[in-house]
Amino acid sequence: MPAFAGSAAEPPLADSYHALLHLRGCACTTVPAPSEVPLYVSECELPMIDVGCLTTGTGGAEKRAACAAAIARAAEEWGFFQVRNHGVRQELLEEMRREQARLFRLPFEAKATAGLLDDSYRWGTPTATTPQQLSWSEAFHFPLAGISGNSCNFGELTTLRDVTREVAGAMSKLASTLSRVLAETLLGHPAGERFPEGCDETTCFLRLNRYPPCPFSPDAFGLVPHTDSDFLTVLCQDQVGGLQLLKGDRWVAVKPIPGALIVNIGDLFQAWSNNRYRSVEHKVTTNATTERYSVAYFLCPSYDSPIGTCKEPSPYMPFTFGEYRRKVQEDAKRTGKKIGLPNFLV
Repeated sequence: MPAFAGSAAEPPLADSYHALLHLRGCACTTVPAPSEVPLYVSECELPMIDVGCLTTGTGGAEKRAACAAAIARAAEEWGFFQVRNHGVRQELLEEMRREQARLFRLPFEAKATAGLLDDSYRWGTPTATTPQQLSWSEAFHFPLAGISGNSCNFGELTTLRDVTREVAGAMSKLASTLSRVLAETLLGHPAGERFPEGCDETTCFLRLNRYPPCPFSPDAFGLVPHTDSDFLTVLCQDQVGGLQLLKGDRWVAVKPIPGALIVNIGDLFQAWSNNRYRSVEHKVTTNATTERYSVAYFLCPSYDSPIGTCKEPSPYMPFTFGEYRRKVQEDAKRTGKKIGLPNFLV
């Protein structure tokens, strides 16, 4: 498979980059050369947890308790962890990767204007005011209900629907299982099958990501530093690498592990857990020569769902997911970046 998609497929990210340079008063019109000295970032292996006893229901109470404790410990110490025996077939993930490549190799005009996947295509960062706020990436970001909806247009990619539906279903099952285990650890009793409340096919999202090769690497972001505004994220990344997270005051690169899925805590779970579980800032770096693909599942409630707390008193004032999202969007438009949970501290 070639490293580059056809030029007609590429979103106009370079144009946006240059436009943002001119906004800052830079008169340069040529592509700046990549930095000759790469910034050193240490590579890490996230905690790896075998969740087979949770996904298959085997292994007994003692093994399940040890697994739950390991998940909670990773959520507290890292905010990220990896899982194996997660119930999402490797062959399915490989097929998803092939279908993504076909999807993103469509002409840019078709992706942007043909109404594909419920008009869910997006690229770059519309609210960016500086080059450092521009995400060098493109994505289809859509609710799970959109996968099987009658209005969802898959174009000529007839096999994409079935593959995407199966991936979403498997990731959804895994995310629900992990979130209940995390909640149970704090509550001291089962959280119930509907935890978190208000999450269903109309509220949870799947995001198909592509990070094109970037001539400005390593001076541009594939995805700008951020935290996730959900309860839980399940991520399948390819072997190119590029995901980095903030550990203490240092950025560390996450080593890709074949067959493993990455799970990270979102802002809502940090708030619900009274800061026991950590929603950690992370980013994606660009690659000068090789494109990168990933699939992310976001466990989100409805906009009118109150987030609540595992135990009173909470350091956060009461808020709904809709109020949280509106504030995030307002801050992005006003400042160019997300502020997030600090807005809701008591």
